[in-house]
This record gives sequence, C-alpha cells and structure tokens, in this order.
Amino acid sequence: MKIAVDAMGGDFGPEVTVAGAMSASREFQIEVLLVGAEAVIQQEFERLDHSRAHVTIVDAAESIGMSEGLLSFRRKKRSSILVGTQLVKDKQADAFVSMGNTGAVVYISRKVLGSLEGVDRPALSLLVPSLNGLTLLTDVGANVNCSAKHLVQFAHMGRIFMQSVLGVADPRIALMSVGEESSKGNDVTREVHELLSSSSLNFIGNIEGRNIYSGKADVIVSDGFTGNVALKASEGMIDTLEKIARNEIMRNIFAKLGYMLLRRHLKRIYKRVDYSQYGGAHLLGINGVCIIGHGRSSPVAVKNAVRLARDYVVGRVQDKIESEMAGLSQTLNGARA
Repeated sequence: MKIAVDAMGGDFGPEVTVAGAMSASREFQIEVLLVGAEAVIQQEFERLDHSRAHVTIVDAAESIGMSEGLLSFRRKKRSSILVGTQLVKDKQADAFVSMGNTGAVVYISRKVLGSLEGVDRPALSLLVPSLNGLTLLTDVGANVNCSAKHLVQFAHMGRIFMQSVLGVADPRIALMSVGEESSKGNDVTREVHELLSSSSLNFIGNIEGRNIYSGKADVIVSDGFTGNVALKASEGMIDTLEKIARNEIMRNIFAKLGYMLLRRHLKRIYKRVDYSQYGGAHLLGINGVCIIGHGRSSPVAVKNAVRLARDYVVGRVQDKIESEMAGLSQTLNGARA
C-alpha cells in the first residue's frame, strides 16, 4: 500500500509532516510518498531517524499557503496538493493525506478525482469523541449550502463508513437540528427528517448541538456551515477550559497538590478529546481516498491521519459507497419525479 502525504501542508510544514509520515511508515508497515519541495523534504529526512521507514520523495515545486484562495488553487499547477491528488488519480498512490489548506484540498480533489457515481457532493466527515466511543460528524465544512438530497446522501455514506472502518453493525443516524421534535428546523431539515424516517437507515431522529458528544448517535448529519461552526466552537471551548484549569491550578499550593494526584487521570481525559488522536477528516464520496488533517497537526496527528487512510483503503469503503450510492441516487430521483 502507498499513501501520498502533502509534506508542505499545515501550519508547521515539513518539520511536522515528514516526522509523522516516517513514523506512520514504520509503525504501519506501508510505503509513504512525501510530496513537496524535494530539497526541503530531504533536509528534514536526513535530520530524522529514517531507519525502517519506507519513504519516497515526489518533487512538487509549489505549495499553497493556509490563507491562499481560489486563484492560487487554479494557478499553481505543481502544488503539493495537486501533485499528491494526481498520484491517486493515476493509481500511483492508494490515498492522499494533507494537513494543508482545507479549501484547496476539497476544491482540487473534486476537480482532479471527481465524485463517485451517485454522489452529488462529497462530504467532509470527522470522527469526534463521545461518551461511548466515537461519533462521525458529517459535513464539517465542504458544503455550506445543502439540499435535502445531499444530506440524505451524507447519512448513507456515514453509515457505510462506520460499518466498514469502525465495525458498527447498525449505526444510529441522527440529524442536527434546533430541536428534537420532527417539526423543528427549517424546510430542508424537515424534508430530510421525512426522507430518513422512511429509509432503510437506523434513523433515530433529530439531535441538538449539546448532544454531539453524548454518544446517542453514531453518525450526525449536518450541512457544512452548521457542522463547521459546531466543531470550531467545541475546539475553542476545550482550549479555553484547558487555559482556565491551568490558571486555577497555579493559584495556590492546594490546587497544585490536587493536580499532582490527578495528573495521570487528567492526561487520559485530555487524550480522549485531543484531535491529534483521530488524525483528520475524510472526504466521503470523492473518487479516491482523501484525508484532511488539522492545520495545527503534530507528528502524532499526521501519523494517525495516515492510519485513517490505511483503514479506509483496507475497509474498501470506496467500493461500498459507490455501490450503495448509485442505487440511492436512482431512488431519490424517482421519488422526486
């Protein structure tokens, strides 16, 4: 198996991505293709312990910055994102992983790889921790405006992912809304509720934002605008609580002593909510495997993003999504006729 990794992506670039990719190659026994400026990657490669790592450098002369826009996506024909995506298109890599500009990865992946048959819009889907394990939140930013048909497609792709990658036999599907009652929400969410209720999915109804991490659902369906806001608000809350806790602990000696007693348990709690443990978001429905990591990813996060890509390939998620979505598209189109 070969996984292409965007070595230039993320806030910290090759210093983090190369280390994470080499760690993934050693731990998971896979070949990693590091895509980016060859001289820069080689410098990092030599600085690190590369024993037992099966890594190949693929030169890409350009990179897309985290704040660059659509003009750069189109203009830079040798960007690491475009070259890495093309490797998947040409079957020279089984998957592509990037910690870089999310907008660029989504746009270029759609242009180069296209969507699977029966998928109108690929959905950026992220595993988040819950009381019972993990929940898939989809979409978290790829599609700001969605129709009812799009959201129904997200639900089906989410079910396939949870079955194939995490082994959940009959995933519970919930719809993000402003209330649990079927009458709550806008016209789109009410239509989606009706469609999912009559589908073969294990649909448990609406769910509110406060229950994202409760473990009540295995898949939570949302448009990209709502999903992204919920995700960023959660990240901000965790960061803020961590800072508040640190400030409180430093206030007096008793708090410091309490922290020393609880430190091991607190580390375990923090690990459960640490995004680096889950690697990145999957672009479900694209005609190729694409994982997008957090811009602030550490080497551990990069390693885990590569692991997610491997699990996606091994689980044959692409084939299963393509098979189901082709039939679903006919059903939805027939219902609207």
